[in-house]
Amino acid sequence: MKQAQVLSEKDVKRVLGAIAKRSYSTRDRAMFFLTLLAGMRVGEVAALKVSDVYEDDGRVKDQIVLTKHQTKGNEARVVLLNTQVQEELRVYARTLTRKGDEPLFVSKWGTQMSANSLVQVFGRFYKQAGLSNATSHSGRRSFCTKLCEAGTSIHIVAALAGHKHISTTAVYLTANPNIMRKAVELA
Repeated sequence: MKQAQVLSEKDVKRVLGAIAKRSYSTRDRAMFFLTLLAGMRVGEVAALKVSDVYEDDGRVKDQIVLTKHQTKGNEARVVLLNTQVQEELRVYARTLTRKGDEPLFVSKWGTQMSANSLVQVFGRFYKQAGLSNATSHSGRRSFCTKLCEAGTSIHIVAALAGHKHISTTAVYLTANPNIMRKAVELA
């Protein structure tokens, strides 16, 4: 099975450039960063409600607690948000008119976006960025790969990705030259 492309820093800049030209750029940036920097699946992003991400007073939470109905594995999990994702969500909050249990991300018609519609949105901005091998899973795969390249334990990466078994996480990772070089330098 062909794996989604891992995004380089250059690829991310190209994607952000493509998103900036889109009608719903603030929304699309927030969705992209939730996959890239929080490792969320597009189905989880699509299932988010305003109250999952924002406190009643509008502050961005530092973690998202996903219910079992919002996850692929039908098990609740916590998604930690770094400061960059939190800032993107603060910017996105300025465009929101919805509150509470209403959907966080909506289409141009104001309806909740499905996982399939997010796959299509991601496909369009990756195509506009000239990335023919990127898919809606590229952000998540890049998240896992980047953490491993930085020396993060596969057990921690698995926990952050919501995987029950590290064998699932291992599928995301390839024996790439960066990881191999760092490993040899440890010897």
